Amino acid sequence: MKKVKILSTVVFAGLLFTACSNEDNSTPEPVNEEEVITTLTVTLAPEGGGTTITLQTQDLDGDGPNVPVVSVSGNLEAGAVYNGIILVLNETETPAENITEEVEDEDDEHQFFYTIGGGLDVNTVYGNFDGDGNPLGTEFTLTAGAVSTGALTFTLRHEPKKPNDGTLADAGGETDLAATFTVTVG
Repeated sequence: MKKVKILSTVVFAGLLFTACSNEDNSTPEPVNEEEVITTLTVTLAPEGGGTTITLQTQDLDGDGPNVPVVSVSGNLEAGAVYNGIILVLNETETPAENITEEVEDEDDEHQFFYTIGGGLDVNTVYGNFDGDGNPLGTEFTLTAGAVSTGALTFTLRHEPKKPNDGTLADAGGETDLAATFTVTVG
């Protein structure tokens, strides 16, 4: 009987020690909080000169009651080639925080996707890449085809699968931003 009592005391003490152990040898994962994105500006500068086109969506109250203000400064010229640059800002801060810098610094964790719809005749090609040679997309080339009107959507994905086949479905990840513009090639 004495052996059983001693044995049960030892087992109980061992369980108590294990359950109460506060020792954690693992390093906690760094927290990378999502940035607030209020503004996306896409600048399309024609090669060889001409009128620069600006696409912009601005939502200064974030998830507030006001809808984003979306603007397109003009029509694309049929047959023209444009150099595109994407700027992403957080304008809830003063001065505005340039989120594009963070996207480019963390290029292996981000990718812009360009989706063309509604009969719009344009073609896009990535202009910058991450350290492994996979598309990043804050810079690109857009070639305007025949006269047409349709949707041009810019989607920023966080932690997409890389490499991917260039589609959102294959890339996965989380959408940080998606903005659609009605664009005309005239």
